[in-house]
Parts: sequence; structure tokens; C-alpha cells
Amino acid sequence: MNGAHVDGPLPAAEQLSTVDRWILSRLAHVTAEVDEQFEAYEFAKVCDLLYHFAWDDVCDWYVELSKPVLAEGGPGADATRRVLGHVLDQLLRLLHPVIPFVTEELWTALTGGETVMTAAWPVADRTGIDDAAEGEVGTVQRVVTEIRRFRSDQGLRPTQRVVARLDGLTGAGIAGHERLIRSLVRLDPPGDDFQASATLAMPGEVSVALDTRGSIDVAAERARLAKDRAAAEKEAAQARAKLDNPAFVGKAPEPVVAKIRDRLATAEADLVRIDAALEALPS
Repeated sequence: MNGAHVDGPLPAAEQLSTVDRWILSRLAHVTAEVDEQFEAYEFAKVCDLLYHFAWDDVCDWYVELSKPVLAEGGPGADATRRVLGHVLDQLLRLLHPVIPFVTEELWTALTGGETVMTAAWPVADRTGIDDAAEGEVGTVQRVVTEIRRFRSDQGLRPTQRVVARLDGLTGAGIAGHERLIRSLVRLDPPGDDFQASATLAMPGEVSVALDTRGSIDVAAERARLAKDRAAAEKEAAQARAKLDNPAFVGKAPEPVVAKIRDRLATAEADLVRIDAALEALPS
């Protein structure tokens, strides 16, 4: 757990970064939701809530967003380690009823306590809910996700750096996160010779202009995307044919029909994404 600890009280909110306040806000929401689902005997929903909080919010985002702060050291890193310790402590307590043995080992290693079985059950801290932090980090997440999707669609290697200009961050309220965004998606700042070969429209006022000259084999990438587009068109046509068939829609169970609708929606979204990637390729 790399320095996460539970010693002492949590720092005051004004001493925490936006990312720290965001994860504490998410923890408060999830704790309240878990309590509600336990009271309703919805154990599958409890597991789903905790799974997505652990993997999506904590591992995929909080840990990644915190790496630059931890690398810098100083008071900010100390606060983040304490927040991480608190979040892991509370998460392991919430998980204990459904994953008893693993959580026991991890919790005692983290806290030095005797056993998680006698630890107090988490109580949702409603005062920790921070809508502003959730909105700000949510915008960062959407920007990072779109840039990562573009990189994947263009066949860029995960470690490959690309020169890019980020516009509209101030208007979107995330100007303070530019360095973090660049670190997460490996974007270098533009120089005097910068020429945008692709521009991505982002949530709100954000746009990203990228210079991919020399970074990709344009002909090979165009061929790959064309192949993907043909597959998506075929999938959409097959799903649409079933949904246009009254006999199928009338006789098939609703879950089966819903699954076909989801397949069509996914295929149509893929077509939009692939067309955007093709348009973004340099001519």
C-alpha cells in the first residue's frame, strides 16, 4: 500500500487537493449506498457498488491521479497518503462481510489492528460530500478518457509521447490539472514548430490539438480503421434486422431483445467513434 497510513486525524478539507476531496466524497456516497442496500438485503448490489468503487474510483483513478503528488513529496504527498490510508481502511471494513479472509489480512497489515471483525462499521460522512470536487474531477476523467480513446484508435503505443495543445481548460474549471492530464496521457507541450494534425472536441469548452506527424503509419492506420468500421457496420446491420422483425421482437424474451438493442447502440457508437478517428487522420 506504498506509504498509505491511518495515523492521526484526516487533514482539514482546505489542506486537501481536489482529488483527495473527490475520493472522500465518493467514499461518503458509496458508504451510504452500501448501508441502504444491506438494509434492503440486496447483497448483489452491495458487491457491485464496492467492486466499482474499489476498481474504478480507487485503483483506476485515485491512485493514478495521485501519483504526481506522491512523486513530488512534501505536505501534499503526506495528506494524500493519509487520505489513501483512510479510504482503504473504510473500504476494507465495507468489504469484510463479503470477502472476509482477504480483507482481514489487508486490514491488519494496513492498520496494525487486531482484527477487522471488531472494527467499527463505517458511517457515511455527509459533510465530506463535495459536489464541486466531483464535478471537477469528472471533467478531468472525461478529458483523459477521450484522449486515451483517440490514442488507441490511432494505434499509438501506450508509452509514446505526442505533442499537443490543450485549450479551454480555464473555462472548464480544470486549468490547475493541465500538468496532471499531460502526465496521464503522455502529452508534451507544443513548441514553435507545432502543427495540429488532429483536433478533439472535449466536454464543455475543452479542445485538444495534437501533432501526430511521424507518430503513426497513416496508411496502415486507415486500413485498420476501415476494417473495424466494416465489422461495426455488419454488427449494426445484424442487430437492426432482428429488431425490425416483428416476429422476433414479439416472441423473444425482453432481456434478449434488450441485449440486441444494446448491441445496436454499441455498434452505432463504434461507427461514430471510428468515423471521427478516420477524419482525424492526417491527409
